[in-house]
This record gives sequence, C-alpha cells and structure tokens, in this order.
Amino acid sequence: MNKFLPVFVLCALCFSVKAQTPAATVTTTQPFGKIDNADLELKACDFEKDANAEVLFEKGNVYFGADLLTITEEIHKRVKIFNDNGKSEADVHLKFYSGDRLEYITGIQAETINLVGGKPEIIKLDKKLIYTKIIDKRWSEVSFTLPNVKPGCVIEYKYNLNANSFTDFPDWDFQEKIPVRYSELKTSIPDVFYFRANTHITAPLATRSNTTDSRSLLDGSQTYSYNVENDVRGIANIHSLPDEPFMSSYHDNVQAIRFQLVSIKPMGGFVKSLSDTWAKVGGRLIDDEDFGGQLKRKVNGEEVIITKAKAIKSTDERIAYLFNAVKTAMKWNGDDRWYTNDGTYRAWENKTGNSTEINLILYHLLKQSGIEAYPMVVSTRQHGKVQPFYTSLVQFNRGVVYIPVDTVTNYILDATGKYNMYNETPEELLNSSGLYIDKAKNIYDMVLLKKAAPARESVFITADIKAGGKLEGTAQISSSSYNKINAVERYKKDGEKKYIDFLRNDDNNLKVASLKIENMEVDSLPLMQKLDFNLELAGSDETYIYLNPNLFTPLKLNPFLSENRMTDIDFGYSRNYSINGIYKIPAGYKADALPKSISMTMPDKSFGFKRIIAEQDGSIIVRYSVSYNVAEYSKESYADFFAFFKKMHEMLNEVIVLKKS
Repeated sequence: MNKFLPVFVLCALCFSVKAQTPAATVTTTQPFGKIDNADLELKACDFEKDANAEVLFEKGNVYFGADLLTITEEIHKRVKIFNDNGKSEADVHLKFYSGDRLEYITGIQAETINLVGGKPEIIKLDKKLIYTKIIDKRWSEVSFTLPNVKPGCVIEYKYNLNANSFTDFPDWDFQEKIPVRYSELKTSIPDVFYFRANTHITAPLATRSNTTDSRSLLDGSQTYSYNVENDVRGIANIHSLPDEPFMSSYHDNVQAIRFQLVSIKPMGGFVKSLSDTWAKVGGRLIDDEDFGGQLKRKVNGEEVIITKAKAIKSTDERIAYLFNAVKTAMKWNGDDRWYTNDGTYRAWENKTGNSTEINLILYHLLKQSGIEAYPMVVSTRQHGKVQPFYTSLVQFNRGVVYIPVDTVTNYILDATGKYNMYNETPEELLNSSGLYIDKAKNIYDMVLLKKAAPARESVFITADIKAGGKLEGTAQISSSSYNKINAVERYKKDGEKKYIDFLRNDDNNLKVASLKIENMEVDSLPLMQKLDFNLELAGSDETYIYLNPNLFTPLKLNPFLSENRMTDIDFGYSRNYSINGIYKIPAGYKADALPKSISMTMPDKSFGFKRIIAEQDGSIIVRYSVSYNVAEYSKESYADFFAFFKKMHEMLNEVIVLKKS
C-alpha cells in the first residue's frame, strides 16, 4: 500500500450518482452464509490433492468514498479445512496501518459451517472474541479465532479495510500458501486518479471485465462530471506458493497486483503528476521525525567512543571499531521498520532497539568520527526486492549505513546482526536496491546491492588410507565472506560439539579428534579451521577399500530434487568451492577404479564443475572445483539447471576404489 504520498485536497460538498451497470454474476462466489453442501462434503482440493486446506474463494471490492477522499476495500473469504494441519487457517490476523488513523477495520463478521445430519450448521463468532493489538506507533492488528473448527468444516469471514486517504490503495494477492479455487478483485477508480497497476500474474484470468459509470460531484453551484472505471479480475485454480530451496521472498513470487498513484486530474483543473522520484521519497525521509529527525541526535557517552575512534588513523580500522562497538553494545529486538519507534536516544539508553534505531546510532557515531557515511533504507530478503520503478517508502523495512569507499567499492553496514562484518553487505539485503540520502548535497539515489566477487571455501586434506578401510589425516578449511559469517554464527550459537557434528555431516563413521579455529574475530581475514580426523570407510573389506573424497563440504546433498520449479532461484551471491586431497595408498593395494577426470559447464556458463583424480607416487591426488558464477537463475531455464545439478552431485559423490594386490 502506498501510504506516504502527500494528500491533495479535492473540492467536494455533495455527491450525485447515476445508475451503475451491475457486474456479471460470478458463480464461483456466494453471499455470506450461503453455501452448497458439495463444498461441505469436499474431501480434497481438486488440483492439489495433498493440501491441508483450500481457499474456496476470496473476493475483494475496492471503491472510493462519496467525497473521493477515502477508500474502502470489502473483503469476503471462505476456506475449506481438510484435516487437523489445516486448522491454523482459523487463526486470523488482520494487520493495518493505524498511524494518524490512516486505516481502520470495520464490519467484521465470521462463522464456522459444519455439515450435521446432511444440513449446514452455522456457528457465528462472538464479537467479544475479536481483539485489537497495537504493534507499534504506526501498525496495529485485529485478530480472532473461528469457533468449533474441525476437519471437514468451512470457515468464512468478511470485513472492511477503510483508508482515510485517496492515495492508500490496497494490494491484492491472488495466490496464497494454500491453494485457491477462485480469487477475484473488483476496483472502481474515478478517472480523476490514474493508478498504475503493477501486476505479477502468470496464471490466465478466468474473469476479466471493464465497465464505465458516469458520475458527478457538486461544489457549491459548480457541477463536475467524471467517470468511474470498474475493473474485475479473477483467477481460478491457483496452486499454493511453496517454500522452495533458495527462493527469494514470498512477496517477490506471489501472484499479485499492486497499485501506485501516478497522477491526479483535479476537478476543473490541470493534471497533476504524482509520479514520485526517489529524490522526493528521500526528501520525505529527511523530513520525517522518526528518521531524519534522529540523524543528529546525541547519545550518552558518545564523546568517549568518538575520541577513541578519531585516534585510529586507518579509515577501515576506525569503521570496524565503531561498527563492533555498536554491534556489541546494542541488542536488536527483532523488529524491522524503516523508521525509529522509541528513537535513537532511548534505544541507546535501553541498549535495545529496532534495526533502524541501531543503525542510525551507528551512522551518527561514524559521522561524528569523520567518516563519510550516509543513512540508507533497504529491504530485507523476506520483505521483498525493491522495484526501481515503484517509487514508494512502502518497499523498505530497514535503515542501514552506506559508506562509499571508492568508485567501485562501498560498505553497507548493519549492526543488528551479531555476526555481520563491516566489509560485507548482509546476505539478506543482496540482489535488491537501497536508497541513500546525502542531505548536504541534496542527493537521494538508488544503489544496487550486489556481491561482485564470489564467496570462496576451500578444503585441503592430507590423509593416509589404512589397510582394512580406515582414513586418518588432517583437514584445513579456508572460508571467506559469507561462508565465514555462516560458520562463525553456527559455531557461536551451537557450541563446538554441535558444530563438529555439522562439519561431519552427522556421519557416525567420521571422528574429529581436534579442531582449531583462527581469524574468527578479524573481519579482513578468511576463517581458518584445522582439524585432525579419522574415518571408517563404509563398505570396505579385506579386499576392497571405498573412499568418497567429498569431505567437510556443504556439497554432500543436492538441494534441488524436484523436477519442477515454481520460483526463481536466488543464491544471494556467487560461490566457488574447491576440494583438494592427497591420500596415501596403503602398502599392498593399488587403484582399481578411479573416477574419470571431467569438466562440464552449463551452456550459458552460469555453473561449472571440474574434477581431476590421478594416481601419483603412491598417492591418490584429488582436485574438485565447483563454480556458481551467477547469484540468480530463472525458473524458465530450470530443466537444464536441474539436470546439471543432478549430474554434478552424482560425480561429487562417486567413490575411489582400491584393491588389495
């Protein structure tokens, strides 16, 4: 929803309406309380048999108020519960923007319908069980739970979402996390306004109609005529949106339509363009007390921190010191907003704050310490990628700090993550854009957040193969960038024992005798892990020894097992893995079967795999190289991707066979 455009006052005193052409009846929806027994007897979703629940229909109707200054969205939703796992659909949470009373919810009706003795039994929701909760100074939530919910029942509810601004046009999701039999949105928009419909729809429209009504608005003695465009869009049999390996956010992939106000044609006047620029959005950020108003606000004890920072000559070391000082001092409360809630001063006093409060404190300390830093708003992966053409603050949910180092390098600092590094853009912000603000130069610009160099991880193994099928040796793992961040986080959260289990891939035949870790606290150096290990080689006997050299890597299992894909693949960043090993052959044995040396690459060069295995001076020499040369990959090319990853993982886990002479 676009909540932050300036409100232009329309002259409106009274309102007269001409007859509106009724929309065609849609047989896939029904009035509230009226239901066919066939839906109550329904045992499974026709097009997604294993679904726990199904939206039978959801219908939205959006229209403007009599004075054209308000918007109402009427919503009616009906859901079939198939089993106990689907009963969570009866817990309803309706979030709305309550700041400045911009939005509010009215007209809630809800009921559960069971089939009893061949007839529908309706149990209505007690309105005393409808609760309103304030989330923060801008957002609230209405929640309720439908009564007497059991497998086989149908639940339904309806309500009105009201907005006290003609700019606040609601979004509509046709798709959900459960299958949807039918979803329909009707919009009635006066031609006084031009809303751009930003659609992300891949399914064919089952319903599509457009009609026009003539209306008039009376201002004193002057009558103004305008038209209302009535659009109806409906989609049938929409599969649930699954959680797939390495997908981006639900928001990025759901089939939906979102509206952006582009222009307004005042009654009797000229068209006024409301197509925002990022400069306008940045200007509103600066003027907002909960963002721009916090930038110069001091925090207690800052003089000591700033004095120490200024004494550090190296710019990178100064940035690292301030970044770690804030990261250590502050605790993130888990709340992501582009604005501050309690303000930076109070957050610093409490040593707890939302993401923007923590990072604006960091920005202030950096600026006071002589670092060229700028506030920036971004969107986390879960919140969705920023669309450059959709100029709205609603796209952002976190404030961070932007530092341009040189013409090709910049730092995006986010002190909310305890394991973040100052010189790596947080992984959850990659492949999107951030809006930075330079108030002094009146610059408000977008920056693409990408990781140019691949994150590398290398495994070096030196080991002796023992007669009878045992491996003893040492391994060294070098991890840079996000591989380092992820390893450090896992080690510190889980403890050493569980972390070693992770390195072993929970293989009970693999024992780690010792582990030494270096550079854990030094952001500028790769993480080095050195370990001693022994491994019982499964399947080996007195004659044959079987060795899989793919050890201590994240490449044991192929995450892409499904032949079909509904969402684009987003790895976040490009990656290079290498496995290098020298395995001494035991006396009396020789190589019986060595996997062939091979090199293969995707046709578009996006992914590559190389394997070299040879016998040399009584040892088996192993070199594997895996390259993810792109961070994102389209679902349209998934067939080639699926075949490549299947073949690559087969070769990664192909064994070396030794035979007793």
